[in-house]
Amino acid sequence: MSEQNLTPPTDSGRGITLIEDVVVSKIAGLAAREVSGVHALGGSGARMGSGFREAIAQQGVHVEVGERQAAVDVAIVAEYGVAIHDLAEAIRSNIITAVERMTGLQVTEVNVTVHDVHLDLGPDEEPDVR
Repeated sequence: MSEQNLTPPTDSGRGITLIEDVVVSKIAGLAAREVSGVHALGGSGARMGSGFREAIAQQGVHVEVGERQAAVDVAIVAEYGVAIHDLAEAIRSNIITAVERMTGLQVTEVNVTVHDVHLDLGPDEEPDVR
């Protein structure tokens, strides 16, 4: 039997709200992809992954969700030429804003791992290796 991870129910006095971990993971993944300079989520092999939209949204994202807080780990492939430290901060900011706005959870941390850098070469171009 598969285990579902849910936020503990919040009671508004008129009913409870449950937010599954997968929801937070998708929000974080989509927020990371919105940032200019992110080529892909996941490791270097992730770029050739599944064509399923649902799986892609969560690829490279791991979340831990508590009663009122969430922590996010995201792995990316960056575009060549971007300032990686600035990119990581932009990803962090976008994820925090999206998750907190959409779920009401406080994001305690967003850890960004850069697994690779994507070099965009045209079809006839070869990398200049010296």
